[in-house]
Amino acid sequence: MGASLPPKEANLFKLIVKSYETKQYKKGLKAADSILKKFPEHGETLAMKGLTLNCMDRKPEAYELVRQGLKNDLKSHVCWHVYGLLYRSDREYREAIKCYRNALRIDPDNIEILRDLSLLQAQMRDLTGFVETRQQLLSLKPNHRMNWIGFAVAHHLTSNASKAVEILEAYEGTLEDDYPPDNERCEHGEMLLYKISLLEECGFLERALEELRKKESKIVEKLAYKEQEASLLLKLGRLEEGEKLHRALLFMNPDNYRYYEGLQKCVGLYSEKSQFSPDEIDRLDILYKSLEQQYQASSAVKRIPLDFLQGDRFLEAAENYIRPLLTKGVPSLFSDLSPLYDHPGKADILEQLMLKLEHSIRTTSRYPGRVEKEPPSTLMWALFLLAQHYDRRGQYDVALSKIDEAIEHTPTVIDLYSVKSRILKHAGDLAAAAALADEARGMDLADRYINSDCVKRMLQADQVALAEKTAVLFTKDGDQHNNLHDMQCMWYELASGESYFRQGDLGRALKKFLAVEKHYADITEDQFDFHSYCLRKMTLRAYVEMLRFQDRLHSHAYFHKAAAGAIRCYLKLYDSPPKSTTEEDDDMSKMPASQKKKLRQKQRKAEARAKKEAEEKHEESSAAGASKPGKRHIKPVDPDPHGEKLLQIEDPLQEATKYLKLLQKNSPNSLETQLLSFELNMRKQKILLAFQAVKQLLKLDAEHPDSHRCLIKFFHKARSMAAPVTDTEKLIWSVLEAERPTISQLHEKSLIKGNEIFLERHKDSLMHRAAAAEMLYVLEPDRKSEAIRLIEESSNNMVAKKGALGPVGEWKLKDCITVHKLLGTVLNDEEAALRWKLRCAECFPYSTYFEGRCSSVVPNSAYNQIRKKSENGSANHSEGGETRDSVASNGRLEAFKGLTI
Repeated sequence: MGASLPPKEANLFKLIVKSYETKQYKKGLKAADSILKKFPEHGETLAMKGLTLNCMDRKPEAYELVRQGLKNDLKSHVCWHVYGLLYRSDREYREAIKCYRNALRIDPDNIEILRDLSLLQAQMRDLTGFVETRQQLLSLKPNHRMNWIGFAVAHHLTSNASKAVEILEAYEGTLEDDYPPDNERCEHGEMLLYKISLLEECGFLERALEELRKKESKIVEKLAYKEQEASLLLKLGRLEEGEKLHRALLFMNPDNYRYYEGLQKCVGLYSEKSQFSPDEIDRLDILYKSLEQQYQASSAVKRIPLDFLQGDRFLEAAENYIRPLLTKGVPSLFSDLSPLYDHPGKADILEQLMLKLEHSIRTTSRYPGRVEKEPPSTLMWALFLLAQHYDRRGQYDVALSKIDEAIEHTPTVIDLYSVKSRILKHAGDLAAAAALADEARGMDLADRYINSDCVKRMLQADQVALAEKTAVLFTKDGDQHNNLHDMQCMWYELASGESYFRQGDLGRALKKFLAVEKHYADITEDQFDFHSYCLRKMTLRAYVEMLRFQDRLHSHAYFHKAAAGAIRCYLKLYDSPPKSTTEEDDDMSKMPASQKKKLRQKQRKAEARAKKEAEEKHEESSAAGASKPGKRHIKPVDPDPHGEKLLQIEDPLQEATKYLKLLQKNSPNSLETQLLSFELNMRKQKILLAFQAVKQLLKLDAEHPDSHRCLIKFFHKARSMAAPVTDTEKLIWSVLEAERPTISQLHEKSLIKGNEIFLERHKDSLMHRAAAAEMLYVLEPDRKSEAIRLIEESSNNMVAKKGALGPVGEWKLKDCITVHKLLGTVLNDEEAALRWKLRCAECFPYSTYFEGRCSSVVPNSAYNQIRKKSENGSANHSEGGETRDSVASNGRLEAFKGLTI
């Protein structure tokens, strides 16, 4: 390194390297310039100067200098190493690996380059190469602990846990008997726990338990030691010892559900589906009663029996569990109880219990059979619980009456307004829900959760501008909107993207969805620093778990929503491409002069408004930056804030395919993934890929309405295709002919007959009838009136929903909206759509979509007044109105000084 330079310049070169490592870039640059004055063609100095400039955000110059240095000295491992570091900084990992390999050809035993290469191999999951590099590092430096551990982890990642155990044992053989010293006990203990987990993974359970007990004195984390021992005893079938240990763990933490689960397994009373015989329920009841006496303060020991008890015993246990929580006023009680609604019969019992408690408190101010009087707030919490119960049942009238009574009783409790907002959202009045959420937010301006809940409701009501203004109240000063992106606030970006999509603003919708996709790319990149950190700090179990989590990262629900949203945007863009400027001019030339004038005025106003908003944001950002001298960090201006450039792509389907491949790889068992695959491949005329999607849909859920739609649409399309001419077309045709008999829905049946059989099987389901009607119209357009009649003859059967008091309709609001859109667009019958709207307005009186009689879109309705109040308040959302005293009562938060509620 710098060997070809005279001593003085060689020392300066060492200074450049040291300055780079200590981040003293200006000092390093000065030293590089001193060398280059005398030796302007020195390749390694040019490369190091480029690397230094790269750290100073001067990338074009950096690449130019590094390439020039490499050209001047192709046989320098330093130049290749620096070139690799440059690529690594830009996340071009494959190119960086190539550079490192070139460097190693020149200097095969360079430890720094080998270490950097191993980090990239771990990042890119080149596990075979990772093992080889780690082995080379170990052979070069066997006295370094990190090299032993890295080699073991590399084998573990290649599913060779037994080899990893051998390596760790060989490493232990190099240690002295009194190892570790006090300052390394934690790291050594972690290594031992990792080794025992490897033995467990290999199936060597007896050996793992023996090793664990043998090394007990060297393991610092005693809780992890006990949990590992309990797990091994359970797997070995040594249940008595396991029971004793699980009881000891419960003594340490009686609210840990996993410990109760382990104890149940030890006493032979565990079922994954929570299905027990009467005898097992009796034994479980005795077990938990004894535990309850021991751990009276534990909530888990009282809650778990509700999952397995039945009948009167469930009623008694539920009453004992609910009463103290109602008295105490725990807002999350219903969330705690909600899983019980999936257990047959338990929802009925809970309803009877809640009504009994409410009646007793209302009439006597006491619980049934109690002498002590309850505080007045208990009635309010009982009404609060009942409102959520009826909301879950779909009885929105009763739910709203209960929550209104609770608000009248105690109008200062914020949770009441939040729950009322949620009930209205479920009932279909999104605007009133947003208004009530804003009212709740105004009651505690310092509560970030309530603020976020309000933002979510506003986005559901498509009030995007107002939602953004509300969201940024809790961001840093300055570039507030981008701050939400920097915080990776994905729920906000997804909700706003869906809102823009509903409003037809594909550019902004795409921008939001792609922002979420970028967050996942950033999360993947964030693991890079941990490859060296975790090996150094010996957090090996957490490290391997993190790598496995990263491998399934893109199967997360948020990524699925973002990718599916982006695909839908691209499909819509393909179906309705934006008009070019020439086409817009042609359309305008056909308009009357008065309309032209109005359109131009509208365009000018929109441009002026957008310009004004941009200037205001810039001024806010500048003011915030100026108020903090020395800390101002100027971020690059977004060149495409409205996503207009995202719409100017040549092939939307090609872009959609990128995200579809990610979904197919990470969420192949999702019905939505296969539906999108079908829609995309049908548009791309990829017949066999579309057929593959159909087969996957039938495999996942053959009776789903969308699966039926895709099946009929596909074979209808195939039937209308021209006779095959080329060899490829003949091959496709032969595959379809061979595969059709294997599909039971169409075996020896025509498409019409298959559709009729499907309808007969699901004649009581609205969505299945709608799918059959749509396919009837697709197959035989002249039977349109019959298709409409199929939908209109659907009946909203009134049923006692899991024992709910009062009848509840089977139809869901979301499904009815889908059917209305089907009638208006696909079947293209405005009269039928209007008839359906009037019918649904009766079924869903709070729905704004169907303009129900109780909804906020109806003049003079109660919720119309709430909505108007909110709109009037939101008009001055960021202007004066709050007094100094009211702000002071919420902690003197200066950011909220200008709010009007």
